[in-house]
This record gives sequence, C-alpha cells and structure tokens, in this order.
Amino acid sequence: MSEAFRLYLIIIASCLVGAAVVLGIASRMLGRNVEKVWSTYRSWLVMIPLAMFGIYLGRVGTIVFVTSLMFVACYEFARATKLTSDKWMLGAVMILIAATGLTALIHDPLYNTAGSLPLFLAMPMYAIALVLVVPVIRNRVEGQLRTISLAIVAYVLLGWMLGHLGHLANSNSSEGYLLFLLFAVELNDVAAFTFGKLFGRHPLRSKISPKKTWEGALGGFCISMILPWLVRFSFPDGFGTTQLLLAGVIVGIGGPMGDLAISVIKRDLDVKDMGTAIPGHGGVLDRVDSLLFTSPFFFHMLNYFDLL
Repeated sequence: MSEAFRLYLIIIASCLVGAAVVLGIASRMLGRNVEKVWSTYRSWLVMIPLAMFGIYLGRVGTIVFVTSLMFVACYEFARATKLTSDKWMLGAVMILIAATGLTALIHDPLYNTAGSLPLFLAMPMYAIALVLVVPVIRNRVEGQLRTISLAIVAYVLLGWMLGHLGHLANSNSSEGYLLFLLFAVELNDVAAFTFGKLFGRHPLRSKISPKKTWEGALGGFCISMILPWLVRFSFPDGFGTTQLLLAGVIVGIGGPMGDLAISVIKRDLDVKDMGTAIPGHGGVLDRVDSLLFTSPFFFHMLNYFDLL
C-alpha cells in the first residue's frame, strides 16, 4: 500500500465520519430534511470501499472494476431506453465495451503494446461502423435510426468516456489520479448539495433538476478548486499551478454537467433512477454520472502535459 493510498484512506474515512456527524447535527438542529443526503451517504459506504478495493488491487484490478461498471451502467441505460429489445444491437455495444476494456488491459510499454492507446482513442469510429453494419446484416429498416442512435450514445457515453478511467490506471501515477477523481467528484457532490440546502434560492436548471441551485453549484465549484491544493501529495512532480487549476475546473464543472446530462435523459424517459443496484441511490449509472465528463477531460489534460 503506497503512502498516497494510506493518506487518502485516512482522509476519506475522516470525511465519512465527519459527514455522518454533520448530517446528524443538521437533522436535529436545523430542522431540515436530510433524508436524501443520508441515502446518498449510505450509497457512498457501498461504492467507495468497492472502488478503493479495485484501486488497491492495482492496474489489472482497476481495469476489471472499471470495465464491470461500464457493462452494468450500459445495461441500465439500455433497459431504461428499451435498447434491450434489440439483442443484436445491445450485443454489439457490449462487444465494444469489452474491446475497450481490452485496450486498457493490453496497454503495456514493457511489452511494446503501448500503441493500444491510439486504438482506444479511435474506438468511437469503430463503434459507429459496427452499429451501422448490424441492421445491414439483419436486413432491418424500421426503427433502426432510433436504435442506432441509442447504441452510439450508450457506447460513447458509458463505454468510451468512462473507459478513460481504465487507461488512467496505466499511468505511472495512476493510484493518486484515480483516488483524486473518486474523492473529488464525491466531495463536489456533497458540497453542492449542502450549500444548496443551506443557501439555495435560485434554480440551476429548473426543468432538468429542480432541486439543484446556483448557490449549490458555486459552493461545489469553490470546494473543487481548493481540493487539488490540499491533495498535492498524490500528484507527481510537474503537476504545477496550471494543472492544479485545471483539475479543479474539470471537477467543478464536469462533475455537475455529467449529472445534469444524465438527468436530461431521465426526465425525457420519465424515470427517477436508471437502476436499483445500489440501495438508496438508484443504479450504477446514477453514481458514476459525475465521472462521465471528468474522466476524459482529466485524462486528456494529463496527456497534453505529458503527466500520464
């Protein structure tokens, strides 16, 4: 277990205990309804240990864990959008997700397979080609535009974008990067909710997520901008002021945007949650939505500055 992992373990455990104390005080003294926060808190008690265990297992364990999340989240999306009615198209998407996980698994410069990263970055092109070929092979026409569109969105959003986490596991500083993202998006979420409950007056996007407020979003953004400086120990040399600022912006904006993007889909489908896999907080997709935008933007920021 690395020093960064031990420090994050202490920080996250302290935050979970602190959050429980704050929620208990808030429910008694402020007289505010915090039941939804408690349910979210309970979901963290399930997801965070699982995610940290995957990271603790190392590169292969992390990639397998991330790929498993991709499969489950994609199936939840397919079930909610009725993509499951087309087994061929759903099968094509699942094959693409498996291939995406494989590109991360075989990426190893020691064995001259580092070229799998360009292959991963080109996966959306292969995905579009494959899902367009499926109805041709089956000689199908009716309803195929909708099915093709759903399949492309399912793969790009939940296979390719989320798949950047798997390739992040191949970084020399993977442990610190992954723990930062995990901790940062959850902290942004709870900060936005807390500030929104305490000070929220102006709806952020009333038609999409009526309970989210500008005050909550600003509070979450401020916390996200501060956090990278507090956990600089988890970043390698060369991770300077510019990178710290960008990391804060990516989490502070990308996290809520991922949440809102999935909320748009849920509102259109008229469903509260995408699944029921996690007690008290819907499905896997409902928990990883904040990582959908933060993961690829954080990955490409690191790649641009040669920090992978």
